[in-house]
This record gives sequence, C-alpha cells and structure tokens, in this order.
Amino acid sequence: MNETSPSSRSPAASGGCLCGAVTYEVNGPLRDVIECHCSTCRRFSGGLWHGSAARVGDVTIHDEQGALTWYRSSDEAERGFCARCGASLFFRRIGGDRLSIAGGSLNNQDDVKIGVRIFTGNAAAYGDWRSDAPEFEAWPPQHYFDIPE
Repeated sequence: MNETSPSSRSPAASGGCLCGAVTYEVNGPLRDVIECHCSTCRRFSGGLWHGSAARVGDVTIHDEQGALTWYRSSDEAERGFCARCGASLFFRRIGGDRLSIAGGSLNNQDDVKIGVRIFTGNAAAYGDWRSDAPEFEAWPPQHYFDIPE
C-alpha cells in the first residue's frame, strides 16, 4: 500500500470517504465483492460489509489531513475508517497481501459484483439478502479471496 504520489498510469479504480479527506486509487485488478454477515462487519459498516479487494501494492491512499484511522478489531485484522466523517473504508489482515475496499466507497461501482456471501448463519433478521450468489455459513474456499491476474 502506497501513501505517496499516484502512479503515472490511469487507475483501474478509485474512491474515497464521504467527506473526501481520504481517497485512494487502485492500479490493478479488483476482486468480486464479498458480502459479510458476521457481527463484527455489521458493527463496523452499520449493515453488511461489502468488500472488494486489491493487492496491497496496487493501492495508493491519499490522506493529507491524517483522517484515516486504523482500528485493530481482532488479533488477526484491522479496519480503516475516516475519523472525520466516519466512513468505513478498508479491512486488512495483519501481514496480509490484500486490502479489502468498501464497495460503496468506489467511485465507479458498475464493474464489481457480489461473488459470495459469507457468515450467512450470523445474518441479522432484517433485510432480504438472498440471491443466486454462493452462500457459506463461515469462511468460503480460498479461491473466493483471490484477485484476478
């Protein structure tokens, strides 16, 4: 993950928080969105977490105001949000090679789709989230987390 000047090539994707204090560019492929129903994701996002992902090295974050805050939500992971507007932006595993990016924070959401729903056994009683996407009671097979070449 770069927090420096943007790449000279056009980004594959871009986005940011509600107030614009934190923005990012992705210069590589995005994974399909994973919809997570676990209670931690619901608390972080205020609903369901819809996260695409990219390789850490393909993401450049712009945070000139120092608004991006990381919260260690477990021994394995942390979540990034804007301290100014409260927007949920990122999820990353400690030492991982991927950065999960909130689908709703993408400037162009037309190029991503839901690939899988996880922790559906923990789903809240509200909302109709069913569709043709695969569902898993817990972690899905690893290939759902892979980022295309």
